[in-house]
Amino acid sequence: MFRIGYGWDSHEFKPGIPLMIGGLELPHDKGLAGHSDGDVLLHALTDALLGAVAAGDIGAFFPPSDPKWKGANSVLFLEEALRQVDRAGYRVANCDTTLILAGPKIGPHAKRLQERVAELLKVEPNCVGIKAKTPEGMGTDNAAIAHASVLLIKKNSDEEGQLLAAEATPQPVVDEVVQKVLEVSVPTLPRGSRN
Repeated sequence: MFRIGYGWDSHEFKPGIPLMIGGLELPHDKGLAGHSDGDVLLHALTDALLGAVAAGDIGAFFPPSDPKWKGANSVLFLEEALRQVDRAGYRVANCDTTLILAGPKIGPHAKRLQERVAELLKVEPNCVGIKAKTPEGMGTDNAAIAHASVLLIKKNSDEEGQLLAAEATPQPVVDEVVQKVLEVSVPTLPRGSRN
């Protein structure tokens, strides 16, 4: 059995604070304002995970009105969401994310972000999609927005076994049948002839 979750978050840029995205501090002249560290990517992933198991949202677990979460590292939020996923009997199969921001450019940091998010979710890096877009025409140049979707799989299920077996099985580019077809020379039909 599978579950799908979707989450999104946004925060405005503010000078004088570090920019945290995906559990990493990225070089930039401004950070993201928020009650916690403003990590839009981890907030969106947290909501996606909680939503997938119908456990509520990030605000239910970590209300911004509670002073103990002031400046908190968003990794804590993601870890709690993963506990909820585990408690429900699921594990993360993969996730896909999109960041929307005018700067900094995410391309130079995408691989590090992919590896860090994979580490946090306890999946392989090839199970984490990290994409970025600019907010052309949206009027959100002073904000960062993150969208995240996750696929969860029931632990110890037939589907999990099939998924693990499929991932472990080498997939040849051209199988034997196709190779044999390619080796057979097909006679050229004269012009104008029809089947």
